[in-house]
Amino acid sequence: MSSLTSNKLKELLWLKIIDGENDVFKIALMDDGFTFNLVTHNTYADISAFEFANGSGYTTGGNTLAGHTVTKDDTNHAGILSFNNTTWTMSGADLAVVGAIIYDDTVAAPVADPVIAYIDFDGLLTTYDGGVFTVANISVSIFDRV
Repeated sequence: MSSLTSNKLKELLWLKIIDGENDVFKIALMDDGFTFNLVTHNTYADISAFEFANGSGYTTGGNTLAGHTVTKDDTNHAGILSFNNTTWTMSGADLAVVGAIIYDDTVAAPVADPVIAYIDFDGLLTTYDGGVFTVANISVSIFDRV
């Protein structure tokens, strides 16, 4: 899995709008055919039409992420925001998704629900009726290449 931090995250960090320790973050699953755009996908409203459909074990808006921690990685020159794993249990339908959007559900201004990052699953992942879909080792890193 690969991930990208949004341009909106970078702007809102400089403006001291996003609080990695105290804000509420959510993760939404993206339907087949979704392609993340760093320029135009700034808020949850920008990506919600591409979200996996509500029902059968999935709730529109996604799961609230728990256990978030902020750390510094001096080896890889990064600031990291990490979360606990999150799961969905499918009931009555199959789940087929290409990635997940992490967004800040606390921020209301200057934009509501800014996109923090996109996790690309590197292809279509399917979980069948009765199965459990887990996104594990969730983290958002901002780093410099040196």
